[in-house]
Amino acid sequence: MADPTIQTFCCHRSNRTDEVGLLYEFNSPTYNTVCAVSSAIGVCGAIYQLLPRQELQKASSRWVPFTITRGRRIIMWLAVADLLASLGVFVRSLLWISNQTLIPSVGSDSSLIFCFLTSAWIEYFYMCTWLWTLCYAIDVRQVYKERSCNLWLYHLFAWSVPAALTSTGLSILYVPKENCHSLESNAYLRILPNYCATYLPIAAVMIVNPILYAATSKDVTMQAARVLGQITSRERSYVGAVRFKFFAINAAFYVCWLPNLINGLLLWTLWFNLPVHVLTGLWYIMAVTNPMQALLNSLVYRRWNGQPQRLRLPCRSQEAEEVSLNEETPLLLSPESFRSSKNTSINGCTAT
Repeated sequence: MADPTIQTFCCHRSNRTDEVGLLYEFNSPTYNTVCAVSSAIGVCGAIYQLLPRQELQKASSRWVPFTITRGRRIIMWLAVADLLASLGVFVRSLLWISNQTLIPSVGSDSSLIFCFLTSAWIEYFYMCTWLWTLCYAIDVRQVYKERSCNLWLYHLFAWSVPAALTSTGLSILYVPKENCHSLESNAYLRILPNYCATYLPIAAVMIVNPILYAATSKDVTMQAARVLGQITSRERSYVGAVRFKFFAINAAFYVCWLPNLINGLLLWTLWFNLPVHVLTGLWYIMAVTNPMQALLNSLVYRRWNGQPQRLRLPCRSQEAEEVSLNEETPLLLSPESFRSSKNTSINGCTAT
């Protein structure tokens, strides 16, 4: 899972009974097996998202997304970050199961370094997925407003901001001493920045994305009424498809990361009286939901146009293949598309 609690366990030196109990559960083979299985599924989901696809038949509609390249590229980079994060969880879990000396322990510098490096890797790439998710919502808004945006700006934002937050949070946590729980090192001031660096991006995406999607959905309805002059069953169909698509994207993100926010809230409000059983249950939930983000993304970011597709694998013959670059994600169409056809809905959903 991706949670700052893991980083604090990497430098764990406390003798508190509740913390020791949580640490033993975190290091247990059962917990790491759950992490390994869920992350393996996440890896498969990310790889599936990255594979190119070919539509087996052409859509009967003249509606073609004008965000073919932009949206698909964002989704691909989101899948890359998902893949690397899930791989980090998978490798760490397998090594902790097979090699007990790598589990964080008192007086072991090698285990501390391994825990630090793997946790930093996982936290960084999951933070990248959060910001790519935000970039996608921003781009949907920009696309509908017919505003251009250079992809390099998204790259700069989605890769550099996580690097700055991760390095800052972990540097404060581990420098100059790895004993971040020591009262002599002002434990609260060392641990809190890392929690803020992790939870604030999650909270920002949970707040900003629904607002962006709600505003875009409203504009879709107004655009359909203004251009077509009326709201019929066809218009209601594609507007409903847009709203459901945005709801599914938001719901997937909340399912994957809301347990992390609840965990952090409980830790900081009940610091001296930790509900061990509740936190343990949350950790198992996070062990499943965090890596499963890649699989859920492969479902909610696909194109729902009803057209049959197949994977384009290198071993297949190229004959008779008409490569379709239509993005797997339903995005909005330009206002001109409303004028060109009335048979197919926006976001790649065919109206009936």
